[in-house]
Amino acid sequence: GFSMSMSQGVAKQTRFKRQGAKGTLAGDTAGQILRRVKSIFELQKETYNTADEITSTQQLVSNRHGVRQVNGSIEGILTPGTYSDIMSAILRRDFAAVADLTGISLTITGTGPVYTLARAAGSYLTGGLKVGMVVRAAAAGLNAANASKNVLILSVTALEITVLVLNGSALVAEGPIATTTISVPGKVTYVPTSGHTKVYYTVEEWYPDVPSSERNQDVVIGAFNLALPGTGNATVNITALGLDQSKDTTAYFTAPASETTTEALVAASGALLVNGVAQAIVTDLQINIDANQAAADGVVGTNIRPDVFVGKVLVSGQFTAYFDSADIPDLFNNETAFGLVSALLAGSEANADFMTFSLSKMKLNSNTPDDAETGLKRVYQYQAQLNTAGHATTAQHHLTTLQVQDSAA
Repeated sequence: GFSMSMSQGVAKQTRFKRQGAKGTLAGDTAGQILRRVKSIFELQKETYNTADEITSTQQLVSNRHGVRQVNGSIEGILTPGTYSDIMSAILRRDFAAVADLTGISLTITGTGPVYTLARAAGSYLTGGLKVGMVVRAAAAGLNAANASKNVLILSVTALEITVLVLNGSALVAEGPIATTTISVPGKVTYVPTSGHTKVYYTVEEWYPDVPSSERNQDVVIGAFNLALPGTGNATVNITALGLDQSKDTTAYFTAPASETTTEALVAASGALLVNGVAQAIVTDLQINIDANQAAADGVVGTNIRPDVFVGKVLVSGQFTAYFDSADIPDLFNNETAFGLVSALLAGSEANADFMTFSLSKMKLNSNTPDDAETGLKRVYQYQAQLNTAGHATTAQHHLTTLQVQDSAA
């Protein structure tokens, strides 16, 4: 007989790293171990046989393997920093920091839950602040209730931002406070109108107890679907296509970074805005980002496809809400374009980690009622679209379909 080690999922590691170019594995240094619920990267091959051929043996003579591809899927719990690189790949723009806005003479007014942060001079718009971003204020003389607290931007003009405090606490009216800094924690990305990136990953499935390393090459992200339930963790479901898989008995990445350790994002804490109004009736939100991916046809002379193609970035989804007024149904009835912002918190602290998703122009394509005995709900399917009124420095939205901020990116 012979003995072998049987692999356990708890021992497996999924590791990934951007490649420098298509056709070559990423360098074997660094890489990142990915937290996951489930990760599967399956090498598939087309097969061809001679079932259409008739011979006197009355049997099948040939069965062959042909063109290869890797079908990948990742399921996970959404946590800050964990899936940022993958999300930036499907949005085709790397996450980037927004520079601090400094030297502001700041006055805070309002009685909550919405407050106004006014500046005496300069411009929030020029500084790159947008609806759906979370900012924090800091200054030597700032009241402790106002300092380093996550506030979500509801609207932006040159001299004013209106904000919602994400953990539900109060701000204190004060000001002007000289030389205040407004910072945008973490980094921000969005679907750009030019300079689109195309990212190829090497994804290694490392089974140390076998040992076996499956190295998936030229992996391109095809879909990134977010489920944000009213109760429970926010989750991600990612699909990808790769061009080839190779194997070895030693690990490929020599010193991958450890998994992130950020807390889970929970949709029940944070805020959801529909058409600028904070909602307390939405029980479920889905955001689906689709790259319209397709593997290239096989070509003569090689069993490796030449590329993975992508089409336009489409963002769609649905949300479910209790039926308490005609406000949301009327958005469907009147074909009204509106915005949606979801801010998710990884804790109740004033400066907790977070992610925000801003779809500044979308329309509802359905208004589906139910008829339960208890609270009545409706399901609204939506399609997001390019906000053509957006601009990098003169409008309160980017010229984009979807903007994402990640405090740990």
